[in-house]
Amino acid sequence: MAVLERVRAPRTPSAQSSGLALALTATVVWSGNFVIARALHDTVPPVQTAFWRWIIALLAVAPLAAAPVRRQWPVIRRHLGFLALAALLGVTLFNTLIYQAGRSTSATNMAMIAAASPVLIALFARGGERLGGRRTAGMALALAGVVTLVGKGSPAAVLHLDFATGDLWMLAATAAFAGYSALLRRRPREIGGVPFLFMTFALGAAMLLPAYAVSLAVEGGFAPTTGTVAPLLYIGVFSSAVAYFTWNKAIALVGAARAGIVYYLQPVCVALLSSAVLDEPVGVMQTVCMALIVAGVALGAGNKR
Repeated sequence: MAVLERVRAPRTPSAQSSGLALALTATVVWSGNFVIARALHDTVPPVQTAFWRWIIALLAVAPLAAAPVRRQWPVIRRHLGFLALAALLGVTLFNTLIYQAGRSTSATNMAMIAAASPVLIALFARGGERLGGRRTAGMALALAGVVTLVGKGSPAAVLHLDFATGDLWMLAATAAFAGYSALLRRRPREIGGVPFLFMTFALGAAMLLPAYAVSLAVEGGFAPTTGTVAPLLYIGVFSSAVAYFTWNKAIALVGAARAGIVYYLQPVCVALLSSAVLDEPVGVMQTVCMALIVAGVALGAGNKR
């Protein structure tokens, strides 16, 4: 059996810039996913949302993946164990747990717990990626901005938030995403990006099938209206096929820890998106916190360590 090779980030400036741009693209797209997931939580059960998300993603990727998967099948078959683990963490568990968390916890608590993702990614990837003083300082500055934003201007306020069962689901989702991102460093180089997506989507959806059947039996199905199908198409095509491809490529170019720092921009993207789409105001405190996050990301994602 071929030995799994670690994906090492190229050192060329163009590759570094491309990797950061791809990580930012995934972060922006996933920001829309949080808004849509919240809109669906009353109409589509969490497991059914996750299942149809990955079926749609699978159909979106299939035309591009069919020929490469056939060509690379011998290699894919040798690495099915690795692919199954990646699918379990990044497909089956991650978003399903987010949708489950949204049923019993506030968006504020979810945002605070999601902010731990870059820290966990850095810890999980620590064995092969050096953080350095500059990157650590950038992470700390961005995290301070996130915590202050969640605490509405007071970092200490997060200590007094009410925690619910959903917070445990969200913590599990955060750990699953961090594990998936760190695991990508060891993706077999022989498997191309599109075949990797197709196989993880297929395996992840297959693992969700028993839970989907139980959900149908217990909770019933949902009405396929514009209000349910359109959001599912967004999270299936953009938040899954597009965002996962760009995120995986970003990690291949700049490493898991550095891409994870860009993920700190998600609260900024969500705030700007909510302001533009939902007409929610952005005050002075939010602007200062977002500036802290952007400064931390710029510091931590820079070329110098």
